[in-house]
Amino acid sequence: MILRDKLQSDPGFQYIIDSLNLISAAGRRALLDFPFLTTPEAVNAELDNLETVIDVISVTDNLHTVSEIKHHLMCLHDSQGTVANLSQHSVINEVELFEVKNIAYTAAAVSRSAEPLGLKEIFSLPDLSDVFSLLDPDNTGLPHFYIYDSYHPDLPDIRKRLKQLQARTDDPEAATLYADLFAQHNDIQHSVEAKLSQQLWASADRLALAVKRLAYIDLLFAKAGLASAWNFTRPQIAPAKQPAEEPQVITQYKGLFNPRLLHRNQEHRLRYQPIDIIVHPGLYLITGANMAGKTVLLKTLGIAQLLTQFGMYVPAESATVSLVDDVIFCIGDEQNEMNGLSSFASEIIKISEVVQLSASQRLLILIDEPARTTNPVEGKAIVQALSDILISRNSFSLITTHYSQLGVPCRRLRIAGFREDLANATLSPENINLFMDYSLVEDNSDTVPQEALRIATLLRCDESLIQKALQHLKNQ
Repeated sequence: MILRDKLQSDPGFQYIIDSLNLISAAGRRALLDFPFLTTPEAVNAELDNLETVIDVISVTDNLHTVSEIKHHLMCLHDSQGTVANLSQHSVINEVELFEVKNIAYTAAAVSRSAEPLGLKEIFSLPDLSDVFSLLDPDNTGLPHFYIYDSYHPDLPDIRKRLKQLQARTDDPEAATLYADLFAQHNDIQHSVEAKLSQQLWASADRLALAVKRLAYIDLLFAKAGLASAWNFTRPQIAPAKQPAEEPQVITQYKGLFNPRLLHRNQEHRLRYQPIDIIVHPGLYLITGANMAGKTVLLKTLGIAQLLTQFGMYVPAESATVSLVDDVIFCIGDEQNEMNGLSSFASEIIKISEVVQLSASQRLLILIDEPARTTNPVEGKAIVQALSDILISRNSFSLITTHYSQLGVPCRRLRIAGFREDLANATLSPENINLFMDYSLVEDNSDTVPQEALRIATLLRCDESLIQKALQHLKNQ
């Protein structure tokens, strides 16, 4: 699994990925092809590299050299096709030879700049000085390339005569001679391209490695810049296995926040409340009033897990993350009009996949109000059945629900929800955010909060509607 496969899993995750300041096409490809890391060793190695780069860019005296590196990366082409042609022992043309020279030039320039920053070992760029020399016979030291006169003894004279004949276009004899010389010139140029290509075939693997490493450097700087600008933190990775006498592996966040929502609230000058949460393997049922942030909680947990396992810092004050094999979102309207499926049909297919996958994999499962679009009796039974299964699975399963009396022996959390004492203002649709407490509390009851009619009353909804609803509630 690579990042490209998860890009559409949640708008908040895509918002973060789209905010990475990548400066090369190769860097963008490296981002989309970055693997989902599933071992503590792989994640920590990536986070070590990222931490080193963050430390470098945080020092003001380093910024000029960092800018030099980024300038070189900006000139990097996505030369994957050219390198592939060399790997296949194809003859490449003049433009592709320029790309090869540019790779060699950029690798050397970035390596030189990285050394005083202490980044040369992390960047680990191959030595391509022999490639550059081959494509720079006149020792210009520049990344530009063309078929130099020095590549063939006949080229200087032919080019001189072609230039002279260009001024005699009205002379038929001169035009014929020009055409003959031009054909000779092209034949020589093609022979030079063939000879240079053959000499470069043995360097194809090093060139491919250089492009891969340069793209990775671009990606590292982008990750580091975002983590610093958005106040992300390095997650601690829980060990894959622990002795039986040690505490159970958990995922824990302090001050976890959703960047997309935080930035939107800041833009509208609204309050944002980070959350603290501890998640053990097993099942959690999460309850809370409407607008209490249950869905946002699930999305934010999923985003933080994806960021961790794609080798990035997370939006939290501190974090300990237990690694999983995959993150499964079942959030929002699952209706698939193209396939003719209703919301319930699409959702139940997704839930069936979750049940099957969790039998053999350790997952982070995030399900928002399952079976809410069918009748309450059957919907409650489905949630109970799903809960019975996920309790015994070695996954981190979080389900939000409005169903009461589920009778499921699992951990329960409740979002504190509506509190009139939080704001000194009259409640309105525009400021209801001020009255919500998004913190999580342990809740051992098997009931769900009933705040809908209270909030509706404070929002001055039609009184007859509220009174009839209260009467129905009393009769139940």
